[in-house]
Amino acid sequence: MHKTPSSSYLGPGGLDLSKSFFTPIAGVEPPSPTKRRTKITVVGVGNVGMAIAQTILTQDLADELVLVDANSEKLRGEMLDLQHAAAFLPRTKIHAAVDYDATAHSDLCIITAGARQKPGESRLDLLQRNVSIFKKIVPPLAAYSPETIILVVSNPVDVLTYAAWRFSRFPANRVIGSGTNLDSSRFRFLIADHLDVNAQDVQAYIVGEHGDSSVALWSSISVGGVPILSFLQRQQITYEKKTLENIHREVVESAYEVIRLKGYTSWAIGYSVASLARSLLRDQRRIHPVSVLVNGVQGIDCGNVFLSLPAMLGRGGVMGITNVHLSEEEAEKLKKSAKTLLEVQEKLDYLLG
Repeated sequence: MHKTPSSSYLGPGGLDLSKSFFTPIAGVEPPSPTKRRTKITVVGVGNVGMAIAQTILTQDLADELVLVDANSEKLRGEMLDLQHAAAFLPRTKIHAAVDYDATAHSDLCIITAGARQKPGESRLDLLQRNVSIFKKIVPPLAAYSPETIILVVSNPVDVLTYAAWRFSRFPANRVIGSGTNLDSSRFRFLIADHLDVNAQDVQAYIVGEHGDSSVALWSSISVGGVPILSFLQRQQITYEKKTLENIHREVVESAYEVIRLKGYTSWAIGYSVASLARSLLRDQRRIHPVSVLVNGVQGIDCGNVFLSLPAMLGRGGVMGITNVHLSEEEAEKLKKSAKTLLEVQEKLDYLLG
């Protein structure tokens, strides 16, 4: 596919005008090999993929951005649209390709590609099609960038992260799903809105499956360092459990509401994934609720399953899973969520090899 990277070869016959346009400085040494450029690949240029790409560019997270998609015309159009904004953005080389050799030496590979559900198609049939798509995507990404971190955004994210781990044969710390990072942001927003405070001052997590069996960790919620439920109990302020359940239900249903209103979700997941990219590539060691391999964690011993728990992210991927306190009820719900995901995974084992 024809690519239009940034280039100084503008003269007749491909003459390098930069040599005439600039006067070189004597005694210049080549760049240090330790000061390497950051390269991010985004697979899938749908609404979600492009929201992620746009946010990565505006937040100056990459020196080089590669877009990959099977639809060559849309792919080239998206690349050109971003390149034409070069005067308003930090300098980033933007490439587009249908082949995976362009992704070589990527520091981070973000997968947003996936099939849409057909009328009358079951969730399991859709999942089987998406696993088959991942079987074509993940091995070449891993082959061209054996040291990369794979970040899965496609849904159902937990099961597809497991599939990416199996297909890549990477260590588990370098295969991550976006998981409940966005769910937790929605959770924090609703609590902040209820208390009329800034969402950044709310610490609250949704864990488990990114879906209907997710678990809200009410026992560990704090605002400005004050544990909410403990505070209410000390102040003898009564609250109804149903109120808490309604807030969690609103988190779960909020994505469906956005889809009903505008047809798809994009901006929030774009910012969510960009925050994960920043923590990973800049070794921020921030805690994010993301989909990770949790066998043996929080009493989950049913097998190799990926689901979301608060984890520290850095340049090596998942640096560790936070030993967050769970109430007995929360722990049981988390185990149930893990079993739900494992049952789905077992139906796909024949596709995973």
